[in-house]
Amino acid sequence: MKLSRFAAPALVLLLVAVLLTALSHYGVLALPPMVPLAARWVALVALMVWAAGRRSLTFWIVVSMLVGAEAGADFPGIAQNFKVLSDIFLHLVKTIIAPLVFATLVVGIAGHADLKQVGRMGVKALVYFEVVTTFALFIGLAAINLTKAGKLDPAVLAAAQSGTSAADAIATAPKQTAADIILHIFPENIAKSIAEGQVLQVVVFAIIFAIGLAMVPEKHRRPMLAWSESLSEVMFKFTNVVMFFAPLGVGGAMAYTVGKMGFAPLLNALQLLLTLYGALIAFVLLILLPVALVARIPLKRFVQAVAEPVSIAFATTSSEAALPRAMEAMVSIGVPRRVVAFVMPTGYSFNLDGTTLYLSLAAIFVAQAAGVELTFGQQLVMVFTLMLTSKGVAGVPRASLVILLATVASFNLPTWPVFIILGIDALMDMARTAVNVLGNCLASAVIARWEGEFVDNYQHSEITELYETEVETATPLH
Repeated sequence: MKLSRFAAPALVLLLVAVLLTALSHYGVLALPPMVPLAARWVALVALMVWAAGRRSLTFWIVVSMLVGAEAGADFPGIAQNFKVLSDIFLHLVKTIIAPLVFATLVVGIAGHADLKQVGRMGVKALVYFEVVTTFALFIGLAAINLTKAGKLDPAVLAAAQSGTSAADAIATAPKQTAADIILHIFPENIAKSIAEGQVLQVVVFAIIFAIGLAMVPEKHRRPMLAWSESLSEVMFKFTNVVMFFAPLGVGGAMAYTVGKMGFAPLLNALQLLLTLYGALIAFVLLILLPVALVARIPLKRFVQAVAEPVSIAFATTSSEAALPRAMEAMVSIGVPRRVVAFVMPTGYSFNLDGTTLYLSLAAIFVAQAAGVELTFGQQLVMVFTLMLTSKGVAGVPRASLVILLATVASFNLPTWPVFIILGIDALMDMARTAVNVLGNCLASAVIARWEGEFVDNYQHSEITELYETEVETATPLH
C-alpha cells in the first residue's frame, strides 16, 4: 500500500522537475533559477519517502546517487566534503575482502576433496570452467579497450587528478621487472598481506591452504572445513550489513565526484553499462552458442528449459535463487542427476562467466577513468586477480563489487570510479547473474555429453529410472 501511495506523486514530481529544468536550461521558459532547483529537491524528498516505504537497498542506492549528484551540482564546495562518507564505506569494505576470499576459496577447493571419487568428470568440469571463463575475460578486455568507456575528457581528468595522491603515486611509482611482479604474487607473511590489502597474495595462500586441507585425513579436514564454511557464511552476512551503508557511501562519492568534475563521469558509466550488455551478448553468441553446437546440445529444448531460471536470476540478481529451478531444468532435458548435482554447485564457485566478464570491464574502466595507461600484461594481472578472488561469491548480490573495490585499491588505483559503477550496479548485476546461470546450465549439459551420459530424446519414465539408480550417489549440495 505504501508503494502505490507514494510512487505516483514521486514520479509526477520528478517529471515536473525534469521538465522545468530542461525548459529553463534551453531558454524556453524564463524562470528564476530557484524554481527548477526547488522542484528538483522536492522531487528528491518525495523519492526518499517512496524509498522508505519500499525498504529496498537497491532503490535507496539509486535515490542516494540522485541526491548526491544534485548536491554536487548545486553546492560543489560543500559537497566535496562528503567524500568522508565514501571513505568510511571503503574502509569497511577492506575489512571484508581477506576473510571472504580465504573462506570461499577454501570451501570451493577443499570442499570438493572427493574429486578422486568423482574422477574424470571433476577434472573435465574444472578444465571446462577455466577455459570458458578465460574466454569471458578476454572478451571483456576486448570490449572495454574497444569502446574506451572510462576515458574522460582531459579537462575533467585534470580536475579529478588535482590533489589526488593516488594518481601521483601511480605516475611516480618505480617500474617493476617481471621478476618483481612474479615475486609480489607470493606472500611472505599472510598477516602482512592482509594488513596491506594484497589480495592476490591472500588468494595464493588460500589456494595452497585449501590444497593442503584436501590432502589431510577426514578427521582433521572436517573441522577446518566446517570452520571455513561458517566463516564464509558469516562474511556473507557481514557483507550484507556493510552494504546497508552503501547508500551513504554512494551519495557521498557522487556528491564529491559531481562537485569536482561535473556530470561527465555519469555519461561514462552509461557507456560502461552499454558495453557490458554488448559484451555479454557477444560472449553468448561467440562462445556459449558454438560450445552448445559442438556438444550437440538440443538448442530448442535447452533454451526452453533455461528460460525460467535465467529469468529468475535476472530479476533477483542472485544465482542461488535460481539454482533449484536450474537443476530441475537440466534434469528435464536429459542431464543425469549426479552430473547436475556435481557440476552446478561447483560451477557456482568456478564458472562465473558473467561476473568474470564484468570484472574485466570494470577494472579497466577504473584505470581508464583515472587516466592510467595499462599494458596488456598489466591488464591481465589485474583481471586474473579479480577472476581468482571472485570464486564462490555468486550467491551474494553486490559481492563482486566489494571485490572490485578492494582489488583496485590494492593496485593503487583511485576508488572514486567504482562508486560511479555502484550507481548502475543493479542494472549490471542483472545481466551478469543471468549469464552466470546460463553458463552453468550449459556446463552441466556439456559435461554430461563429454561423459557420454546425456540422454537424447529422453522419455520421462526413462529419466526417472535413471535418477532412481543415481540418487544414492548424487553429490550433496553445499
